[in-house]
Parts: sequence; C-alpha cells; structure tokens
Amino acid sequence: MEKERLQKILSKHGYGSRRACEKLIADNRVKINGEFAKLGDRGDIEEDLIEFDDNPISKTAVRKIYIALHKPRRVLSEIKKQDDRKNVIELVKLSEYLFIVGRLDYLSEGLILLTNDGELANKLTHPRYEHEKEYKVLINNEIEQKQLKAWRKGVVINDGYQTLPAEVSIIKQNKHDTWINIIMREGKKRQIREVGKLLGTPVKRIVRTRIATIELGALKLGEWRYLSDREVNILKAAA
Repeated sequence: MEKERLQKILSKHGYGSRRACEKLIADNRVKINGEFAKLGDRGDIEEDLIEFDDNPISKTAVRKIYIALHKPRRVLSEIKKQDDRKNVIELVKLSEYLFIVGRLDYLSEGLILLTNDGELANKLTHPRYEHEKEYKVLINNEIEQKQLKAWRKGVVINDGYQTLPAEVSIIKQNKHDTWINIIMREGKKRQIREVGKLLGTPVKRIVRTRIATIELGALKLGEWRYLSDREVNILKAAA
C-alpha cells in the first residue's frame, strides 16, 4: 500500500483539518517511528508507529463524536490541563482527542461544542465563515438607544479592530440592570466584555445560547449530550 502524507493520516484520525495537522507536525507534536516528523513525511498506519504528543494514534477507524456542553462559569475552555482550574474536557471525561468549537472565557457560561471531526471544527471556527453565535448578556445598568445603535453598527475595540455589525435587542430592562440578546458572526477574545466596557454598559454575565444551528436548549450547567444524527447533518450543511 502506498504511504500517505502524515497530515492526511492525522486528519483522517480526528486531529483536525490537513492544514491544522501540518501545524501539529511543524510544532514537533508528531513522531513517526520515534523521530519527530517533518512536513512532507509519509507513513502507513499499519506499518509505522505514528504518535501525537507521545501517544500512539489508533489504527482503527475513528468514530465521529459531536457533543453539546453547557459550560459553567469558572471552567476553562481548554483541552490540556493548565493549572488547578477545571477545564471542559474534565466535564465530559472521554478518552478521544476533542476539538473545542466556540471557546468561552473563564467567567462566561453557555454552549460549547466538542468534536473529533477536525474538518467540521475548522469550518465552524474559522473567521471567514462567519457562523452565528447567540448570547444573552446581563449589563450593569440601563442601556440607551445610542449605545444599542453603536453596538449594532460595530465598535473599535482596544486592539484597533472594528467589530462587525451585530443584532442587539433588549430582553428585559429595569433601572438597575438590563438583559440583552446579541447575535454575532465573529468571536474575538473577550469581545462582548470589551464592547460593553467601551460603551459604558459593563457586562455582569454572559450566557451563550446558540452556535450556528445548535441551541443550548434545556442542558443544565455542566451537563452535556451527544448531538443527534439530524442535528449533525443540519450543522454540516450549514458549515
């Protein structure tokens, strides 16, 4: 059997798109027969020992996993253990290597997707695809029409980036705080908090309720579930 490029083998076994797997090789996270792999190397999963982060990749076909998780506050959106704080993988407790779709900051909560389908994960996370993400956001005061208009139009945040137009509407408001609904097609780090701060509407709580076609639904904090075949098919079509 003709040997395949390592990035193709890795991608077929759930480690990401081929481009993402090329980066894994360039970052010295992949070995073949005990030696660090190089871009352009080829292998045969049946004949060669291929390792990722010093763990042999399975020779058997990879079952595709698609998970919706309700991330609580004070849980890291990380795969690897960073410190004593809990991460999302500890909530799921599966042995498969999973990609995170839709990271949330440490103090935010709501929907995150986990999958070993690298191609789909790449399409759902790459900025050029502009998939919708929806949030319920609690801000620390009343919001004025001029602030809503600015948020909808786009705001220049601290790094000089102009945010894309967003759909922003009031859910419930009183003189102390306001719940708003935000639909965005991007996801810069801490973007909602930064925009809120710049507009004088500091954010108290963020709950993500939707990523593309998948909704948080009735999942409780810390709970997760497998997506149905129908949900996966609709999500792939949207991606």
